[in-house]
Amino acid sequence: TGSDRGLLRPMMMQIEQRYNRRPRRYLVDGGFNKNEDTEWAADLDVNVYGPPIRSKHNTDPYAPRPDDDPGVAAWRRRMKSPHGKSVYKRRSMGECINARVRQWGLRQFTVRSQAKVQTVLHLFALANNILQGHRLLSTPA
Repeated sequence: TGSDRGLLRPMMMQIEQRYNRRPRRYLVDGGFNKNEDTEWAADLDVNVYGPPIRSKHNTDPYAPRPDDDPGVAAWRRRMKSPHGKSVYKRRSMGECINARVRQWGLRQFTVRSQAKVQTVLHLFALANNILQGHRLLSTPA
């Protein structure tokens, strides 16, 4: 569909199936969750952390809405809080490396087998770590 909207529930079910447990907190990208999914997760005692959609009407996205169910209202309060914002900010670490790897040309694997794919990923991780180490050593204190 060109959008990740509505994939929170199937992804969370996949996590539970793979690891035989569900997360207590679920950090998601903007646009990944729908209100129905956020409510579903709240019913399972899973706290969703993801930014609310900013409307074109310039209304406060954190403000409670009359049609919000309890889980969605709790999510809005959570994301408005300093704690919620700091939890969501952690997502940027993963996004940075994903963007960098795409910039380096890793869009599709040209190797087959899990071992070869892991080798390619390890080489990208090593290159990233070397460059990050160099950047940190070069930065004046």
